[in-house]
This record gives sequence, structure tokens and C-alpha cells, in this order.
Amino acid sequence: MTAPSSAHLAVRCAADGEFGLAARFWTGGLRLEIGDALTGVTITAGVVSAGVPSEGPGVITISGPAELWEPLLRTVPPRYFNDISVATTGIGLERSGDELLWWQYSPAIQRAVELLRAPGVAAPTTVGESGPVPRFDAPVGRYVHLSLGGLDHRIYFEEAGSGIPLLLQHTAGSHATQWRHLFERPEITDHFRLIAYDLPFHGKSIPPVGKRWWEEQYKLTGSFLRSVPVALAAALQLQRPVFMGCSVGGLLALDLALHHPDVFRAVISLEGALNVGGDWEGLIGFWHPQVSNETKARMMEGLTSPTSPDPYRKETIQAYASGWPQSFLGDLWYYIVEYDLRERAHEIDTARVGVHILSGEYDYSGTVELGRAAHEAIAGSTWSDMPGVGHFPMSENPDAFIPHLLPILDLIRAGAP
Repeated sequence: MTAPSSAHLAVRCAADGEFGLAARFWTGGLRLEIGDALTGVTITAGVVSAGVPSEGPGVITISGPAELWEPLLRTVPPRYFNDISVATTGIGLERSGDELLWWQYSPAIQRAVELLRAPGVAAPTTVGESGPVPRFDAPVGRYVHLSLGGLDHRIYFEEAGSGIPLLLQHTAGSHATQWRHLFERPEITDHFRLIAYDLPFHGKSIPPVGKRWWEEQYKLTGSFLRSVPVALAAALQLQRPVFMGCSVGGLLALDLALHHPDVFRAVISLEGALNVGGDWEGLIGFWHPQVSNETKARMMEGLTSPTSPDPYRKETIQAYASGWPQSFLGDLWYYIVEYDLRERAHEIDTARVGVHILSGEYDYSGTVELGRAAHEAIAGSTWSDMPGVGHFPMSENPDAFIPHLLPILDLIRAGAP
């Protein structure tokens, strides 16, 4: 494997608008030790120039053997090698330099590594959404007031379709726009009433006015999270709805199957697991005053598949860049600290509530292995992997996701456990 020279990398970075935006204000540079080869760029106030910087202030160094760099630099890297953040924490590459600097400029670092990759077509750069304008999409939105935790919460939801109610829960730190593609698919909406909602503090659901919430750190707990779809189902008078959630919503799906099997006829867990775990305290960049929301967004792009269409990948992460800074980290309290069904998964009765689990190939958080383990622990559940998609199947690549979803919806329509 031949690493691009510093001069070639500098030309690519200087010509790339995404890198330029992410590297603004950076003074220092990026040093890449690829086996015996050395490349990188020097950066001064966001301006790129050729030359490998020496280790020191403002410089991030990534190093490792050439055999680990080789899959990382393929046109379409395999899972775990598509994201430099994972590559430097889980597969053997090492990074050095100031930790806060890494968080601040990880979007630029990730983009620089992408620009090192072999030329080729890794993902569609356009998508086929077209039609007359103006035109209206299918869902209609409104607000409902729910009593949650003893407080009045104003919750936004949107819905479309008719038939079996299907509640849709977004991922941590995001909002219900993630489900927009399903609303436009008549093969789904002809049989299901889709209802996608925003959690409190997310999207269009505002914080409760009856509490001084700004004086305390936001942490999403399981008891509160479980109460939201249960209260919404009661308020809308839904009869045994289906629940589908992704990421934090995927964990919630299994949690609801355990705690509320008589409320829901079935749950669909996207990127679900019995336990994810992780170092919540170590996520300093998720709520540090000197780290932009842009970093959180770019980290989430690392959870997507490199073959998912670029516009949908970027749309998916834009929600993270625009969210309340505390919401993402606070949601992860449930996701990686509190949630753990390993000792109770066997109690889930799939004769009372159907359980279906789908896992994306490129998800390094709720991995394929974790999804399969959850299936094996829950007798009567179904499981499938989804090649070529990541952590956000419904938003990053709906055309790849929906063929996996439709057979599950057919089972639910048929009344199968």
C-alpha cells in the first residue's frame, strides 16, 4: 500500500469544502504514520499547506501498522474500519495529542482520512426524490399534552396512514424526522397508522414549564422513557399498537416488551441489544463548552454505512448538529449506563408480545453480535442482520431497510406471535 504524499493530501484537503469548514480556526495539523510511511498536512488558522507537522501543540498523530491502515483506506471499508474514531479505540491504531483538540477537530480528521481513500464510487451522491412542486408530504403533525413524571409535557407527533397503530421512537439526541421515508411508502401506510413523536427536549417537544429543568443535568431514565409511548398510546386511544424504535428506541422496544406486554402487540427493535455499556463519563466532547455539536454529528456519521446515499447520511447527522447540547449525552445515560436486560430477557413472553430485532452491518454500537445475542436470549423472537446499512437504517438508506421491515409487518398483520 502506498500512502499519498503530504503534497497530494494537502491538495485534496484544500479543495474539499467539507474539510475546510471542519478545520476552520485549527492551527497545528495532522500527522499520519502508516506503517513505515509518513504523511499529513500542516494547518494554520484553517489554511492547509503541504508538510508533515512535528508532534507538539495543535497536532494530532494517528499511527499503526500498514495492515491496519489498508482496510481503512479502501474505497468501501469493512465495518469498524469506516470510522477513524473506532479505528483508534478498537482495532489497534493509536492516536496521540491533546484529547480536547481531538474532540474539537475530529470532523476534519475523519474527512482527511476519507480523502486518503482509494478513488472509486463508495456511495450515491444524489437520491431520487423528485416530483412536482409545490407538493405535500403525507404526515400531519400536532401536539398533545401528556402527564409524565407528574408534569404537563407538550409532545409533538406526526402521523399518516391507516390500520394497525405503529408508534415510532427516534434515536438518542435526534427527533422523529428520521422516519419520514416510511410515511411516503403506501405498502406500509395502507396497512399501518404511523405515529412518530419527539421525546421531551427533542425536536418540537419543548421542556416542561412546571420545572426548573435548566438548573440540573438532563439524564434520561428508563422509567420516564417507558412512560412516553405508554401515555401517548393511552391519549390517542390506540388498541394494542406496535412499537418500533431505533438505537435508544431499539433498547426501549425490548424494555417495553418486558414491562408492558399487554400494551403492545409487537415491538420492532432496530439496533437493539440486551446491554450496550460504555464510559459515560469519558464522553467529554458530548457536552463540553469548547466542542461544537458538529463533532457529535460527525461521530454519528461514523455509525452509518459508507454505501448509504450521501444526502441521507448527511441529513441524518444534521439533526444531531442542531439539537440541544445536553439531550444527546443525557439520552446516553439510559443507553449505556442504566439499561441492562441480560438477567431478565428470558422473562419476555413472545406469546403475549411479538419481538423482532434488526441489526445493521456497520453499527459499531448496537452491533450485529449484540442483536443476535438478544434474539437468542428471547425465546420466540426473530432476528436478521441488514447488510450495507448502519445504525440509522430508516433514515440513512430507506430503500435497503424497508425490504427487511416488510416481512415483519406482514407477520404482525397476520397476527403471528
